[in-house]
Amino acid sequence: MDGADKDKPDSNVPTNLRLLLILERIAKVGVPVTPTEINEAIGLPKPTIHRLFATLEAEGFLMREVDGRSYSPGRRLRNLSVNVLSSLRVRTARLAVLGALAEEIGETCNIAVPDREAMIYLDRVETKWPLRIQLPVGTEVPFYCTASGKMYLSTLNATHLKRYLGAAHLAARTPHTITDRERLAAEIALTRERGHSEDAEEFMEGMIAIAMPILDDQERLLATVSFHAPTMRLSLAAARSHVPRLRQAAAELSHLAML
Repeated sequence: MDGADKDKPDSNVPTNLRLLLILERIAKVGVPVTPTEINEAIGLPKPTIHRLFATLEAEGFLMREVDGRSYSPGRRLRNLSVNVLSSLRVRTARLAVLGALAEEIGETCNIAVPDREAMIYLDRVETKWPLRIQLPVGTEVPFYCTASGKMYLSTLNATHLKRYLGAAHLAARTPHTITDRERLAAEIALTRERGHSEDAEEFMEGMIAIAMPILDDQERLLATVSFHAPTMRLSLAAARSHVPRLRQAAAELSHLAML
């Protein structure tokens, strides 16, 4: 067998499993990684690992970071994860938890997942009140001015958060939107400290929201659970009384995510 064929079984990794093992490791690490870093756990020949990464990038499962060396999940891999989360049996249990939360709080409750540039609403249970705010499943909302988005930002490490704050366009959605980068950094630090995030009419005037993290088996943010309400019915101060119940729902949803 010539030296150009590096796919021989000396790596003990079956050929039909290699791409899946790469994606599994990238999902587990949760930060941009290089082929060399992933290969430390898989042990493939160097030409093979680089060829497989090139294939995954070309097909949209991975995308190259600005440093030109590391990779993170591409749109196809992110869509795959959302579709798995939306599978019928998992979604039925998830909606039961969300429905019980909405019934007790009396406001619309949502689950959102982070995408490359925004949070995407994955599930929602509407309030029974006729006055409601329409943010249907599939809606994309910014990180910097929403409860779910700020919850996600609070889980970024210092380097990635600094990069986001330096590059993000902080447009004023309302008079209450935080557009000063230092103030936003302070708000994110406060979110990290108290364990929940708040939207004080920052995304939509007349609407408040509170969010909590849904964690995976490594205590990383997988999604967020939140509720929002019109201020004419619920003030932010009054909404904070529901934080313990929201935290309970987040724990239940985290448990479901690990099953």
